Amino acid sequence: MQIHESAEDYLEAILMIQLEKGHVRSIDVAHKLNYSKPSVSRAVSLLRDNGYLNMARDGMLELTETGRRIAETIYERHVLLTRWLESLGVPSETAAEDACKLEHDVSEATFERLKDHILREHLAEGKQMA
Repeated sequence: MQIHESAEDYLEAILMIQLEKGHVRSIDVAHKLNYSKPSVSRAVSLLRDNGYLNMARDGMLELTETGRRIAETIYERHVLLTRWLESLGVPSETAAEDACKLEHDVSEATFERLKDHILREHLAEGKQMA
């Protein structure tokens, strides 16, 4: 399934907030992504219309199964690539920014090979991917 990078960013942010706080509101997403409330409101409407999330009467956002699957994929890429770049000596903030760029553009096949390589490399060296 092909979706836009911005939608992936929103889904990932919603997942991260949910993992951190246990619940997600549009204002939480606006703060996390540093976007305006109207921008987030529009994105939430589009994500809802496309079946990636639901909004409860109280305004709480919940990822659908499809939305969660996409968010988890992007989040896994982000975490692994960030930690790998940090292990290469890239400063944490730069590593996170660069991982955010890479996570969207690398193919699934390439990411899986990278993941296998990174995990094998770190296991062989006795390192933990914190």
